[in-house]
Amino acid sequence: MVRLQDIIDEMRAHNPGVDVDEVKKAYVYSAKVHQGQLRKSGEPYLVHPLSVAHVIARLNLDEPSVLAALLHDTLEDTLATAEEIEELFGSTVRFLVEGVTKLSKINFSTKEERQAENVRKMLVAMSQDLRVILVKLADRLHNMRTLEFVEPDLRQSVSQETLDIFAPLANRLGIQWIRSELEDLSFKWLHPEQFGDIEQRLEQVRQERRHFIDLVVEFLETTSEENEIDVTVSGRIKHPYSIYRKMLQKNVHFDQIYDIIAFRIITKNVGDCYRMLGLIHATWKPVSGRFKDYIAMPKINRYQSLHTTVLGPEGERVEIQIRTADMHRIAEQGVAAHWAYKEGVRGEIRASKDMSQFAWLRELLDQQKELKDPAEFLESVKVDLFSDEVFVFTPQGEVKAMPRGATSLDFAYAVHTEVGHHCVGARVNGKIAPLRQRLKNGDTIEILTNKKQRPSKDWLAFVKTSRAKNKIRNVIRAEQRKRSQEIGREVLEKECKRQGVNLNKAWRSGQVGQVADELGFRNPDELMVALGYGKISTTRAIELLLPEEKRRELEQAKENLKPSKIGQFFKRPSRKTKSGILVQGLEDVMVRFGKCCNPIPGDNLVGVITRGRGVTVHTRSCKRVLDSDPERLIEVNWDLEHDVVRTISVRVLCEDRSGMLANITNVMSDQGINISQVNARVDDAGRAVCNFKLGIGSLEQFKDVAKKVEKIKGVLGIERLQN
Repeated sequence: MVRLQDIIDEMRAHNPGVDVDEVKKAYVYSAKVHQGQLRKSGEPYLVHPLSVAHVIARLNLDEPSVLAALLHDTLEDTLATAEEIEELFGSTVRFLVEGVTKLSKINFSTKEERQAENVRKMLVAMSQDLRVILVKLADRLHNMRTLEFVEPDLRQSVSQETLDIFAPLANRLGIQWIRSELEDLSFKWLHPEQFGDIEQRLEQVRQERRHFIDLVVEFLETTSEENEIDVTVSGRIKHPYSIYRKMLQKNVHFDQIYDIIAFRIITKNVGDCYRMLGLIHATWKPVSGRFKDYIAMPKINRYQSLHTTVLGPEGERVEIQIRTADMHRIAEQGVAAHWAYKEGVRGEIRASKDMSQFAWLRELLDQQKELKDPAEFLESVKVDLFSDEVFVFTPQGEVKAMPRGATSLDFAYAVHTEVGHHCVGARVNGKIAPLRQRLKNGDTIEILTNKKQRPSKDWLAFVKTSRAKNKIRNVIRAEQRKRSQEIGREVLEKECKRQGVNLNKAWRSGQVGQVADELGFRNPDELMVALGYGKISTTRAIELLLPEEKRRELEQAKENLKPSKIGQFFKRPSRKTKSGILVQGLEDVMVRFGKCCNPIPGDNLVGVITRGRGVTVHTRSCKRVLDSDPERLIEVNWDLEHDVVRTISVRVLCEDRSGMLANITNVMSDQGINISQVNARVDDAGRAVCNFKLGIGSLEQFKDVAKKVEKIKGVLGIERLQN
């Protein structure tokens, strides 16, 4: 358990002359307002802010950051006020605490909306003062360390959010030890079986390869000493999640991962880094394609190091990183390693060159301003945070960092939006290349344009960057919107003629504007778009355009058709929906399910209006939804009174041995699941890939059967497939 003295000791270790009186004052205040509160573990709540403050002190941040860590939950969980915190601890601490505080007092219709707005708020506050996200990361780190005490469902959702948002943020800020711990903890709770298996195997490797590690370390130390290079050498076993990710990426078993052990060499200066590299390559044969010079071309988070993989002792692959002490400090602590403040200026980094590494944050925020849909916003943030980089060149020799997997078209949009819109091709290293060609390190790209070219919906299938995707979507949606507006006007004109209403006159007199206002639209154009998409019926609009006398006649006719007027003996029979879906609370609207995502009961849904074909139901995370115009989206829900069994595709990855398929199908059958189709094959890595078509009644049913299948010995993983 962390004590106040531990925090003070950590602060004094970095800054012996630090004044800790304010820290003690914040500790007393936090203890007072949190008095009587307990965590899920049963511990006093004060344990949490103390642990968060200790992480912040370990990062060597300033006093306001430590104060904010001690006070970060006071606004959300106690009767403390922002004004009181400002009065006691100053405006900077108030700003940091408010930046970390979640949107707890705002109601949202979906979990995605809440998550999206919390992330958006966090990024905005982070752009004003990076200490906000550092406190937030420390907060999430301690919560993940104590996640065993919360409910399983919450544990899963928090772990997934951590893996999607917070670990990549830690990586972008260069704080590798926080990133690694967040990834491992998320992996532990999301895939406990795989985590336990890999951790057990890594411990076995650690015991078996201790002699090998000592051998390599001794050789590197001896070599450096003989060549009068002052170095520190260490060997380490990689983290469980990094091994798991590599297994997935390369589609291999644990036994086929050869670079589980990594060695690090810390030198006095940059020249010694390259000298050590030369000595290593002169002794051990380098593995082709595995050398990276991040000293000459640092990563976007300022990470610098030389990476090489060689065939070392006993012919085994050895991964080696070489960097200076300053580079190592930045690699581990990231932005916190060079944090310095101008007196009286909030969150500014002293050297302007340091701010260049945060250009990604400013660009990310600029791109997200236009994104209103929560799912699209979150998808865009994840793409921006997750990307590794390749370094490419303009024809003028300017270096540009692009996400790994980016194409020539992504590069065109990175140059300028209009260049992307009118791009017809590219020359990569002097040769004509297709727009979808993925870029490689060192490529020189020249973009070819034509003024007549317009963005195509097909481009969305291969562009990588959120910038390119958002710009393409905006153009396509604008075109769809314009066409829908034209259709809406045509449909309304036809109905007006049939009813004897002069639409042009109604338009000039402002009556159409009044109708739009009455139906909840900002202007007549918005009404036409809704009519064009079919979100509102022309009948409703016409009713409001009719003269008063005709409107009364229509209302009277409707009144006469009510059951109470026809007779009390006829009752409308209650019936369930045929599809199991309610569209904005209505029954039996024409509905079909998107084959791309195959929703099952329990999935969070959204409907996409397709003119003439009713409503297509998708999961909210489906990529088709992200590509659709938000104007076409409509609220849909599962009809809880209707039992629906949906067929979904599931893939099980397992060892190729006798009886595996029988074991898997038996577990599924025991859960009452109908297997309509099964395919099995062996992949290039010698594993069995089993594809099933399953009749599933709910998301919970799928989660239950997935957990039971994962526990079968020899099963490596199970996933639900989407087209």
